[in-house]
Amino acid sequence: MRNLTAIFVFLAVLLPLPFVIQSDFWLTWLTLALFYAYLGQAWNLLGGYGGQFSFGHALFFGTGAYCTAIMQIQFGVNAWAGFVLAAIAAGIVGAGTGWLVFRYGLRGSYFALVTLAFAEVFRILANTFAFTGAGVGLLVPLQPGIAQMQFESKAGFFWLLLLLVVAGLLFTWWLQNARFGARLMAVRENEDAARALGVDPFNTKLLAITASGAIAGSAGAVYVQLFLYIDPNIAYGPAMSVEALLVPIIGGLGTIFGPVLGAFALHAIAEVGRLVFGEAPGLNLVLYGLLLVLMVLFLPNGLFGLGKVSFGAGALRRLFKRGVHA
Repeated sequence: MRNLTAIFVFLAVLLPLPFVIQSDFWLTWLTLALFYAYLGQAWNLLGGYGGQFSFGHALFFGTGAYCTAIMQIQFGVNAWAGFVLAAIAAGIVGAGTGWLVFRYGLRGSYFALVTLAFAEVFRILANTFAFTGAGVGLLVPLQPGIAQMQFESKAGFFWLLLLLVVAGLLFTWWLQNARFGARLMAVRENEDAARALGVDPFNTKLLAITASGAIAGSAGAVYVQLFLYIDPNIAYGPAMSVEALLVPIIGGLGTIFGPVLGAFALHAIAEVGRLVFGEAPGLNLVLYGLLLVLMVLFLPNGLFGLGKVSFGAGALRRLFKRGVHA
């Protein structure tokens, strides 16, 4: 009940911010932080609660983005309907990927590399076909209005993403209290022990990757309306996959608010980096890589585990010994 109360407090605090913040810069910053929090929630479902670390979540994000863009441009489908179709299409891709991977028992680094490979295959395909715009990409027509999910002010996207993030938080809260969540976390801890207790690891992981893919695909649909453009490198490139996994890792894997905390922390660090070093090409990826290493070494439980961390000489000695014996 405490987590449920925290979710509604979070909503109540952020809901009036567009009336308080007059700066377009900060409103855009908050909107993007909420976007990556929502994308991170998709990854957290599979990686945090299911223990299946995906390096290619751009596969699902890009599928959703291209689905809604193609439907709008070529068939005149409404953006809200495109949002639903994007989630369905990405969920189907997630189910197909999971069926191919989990039926052969791939897990750990093998699963991570296979998802990365699938994302790269889709990126190459999107660079090839004319209906995806090939390497040029797709430019979505500007049709301002709520009916086309193209809000005339940045506040509209802020509220939309806030509601999606809250919906993701409520889903995660349900997951922690549902039988499916218990089965998923049992599979995460020990598949063999879970199987001995009557849990079907294959079906459990398949449902998790399908739901995770659908959420990531819906994030792709929102991205298209926000920027009105998508190309293969944005849709299926490694940058989106890196952001999706970094957000929950920084905030705290397998926690309700981990992706939200991680998204705000990650983009605050990125903004500080831009102010200090300027717009150096690839700077974000360098900062993200350094941050990921530090988090894994010193804060494996994310920012929610700050109370358990020690940066003293003892911790550094243990780290050095670990490296020597690796």
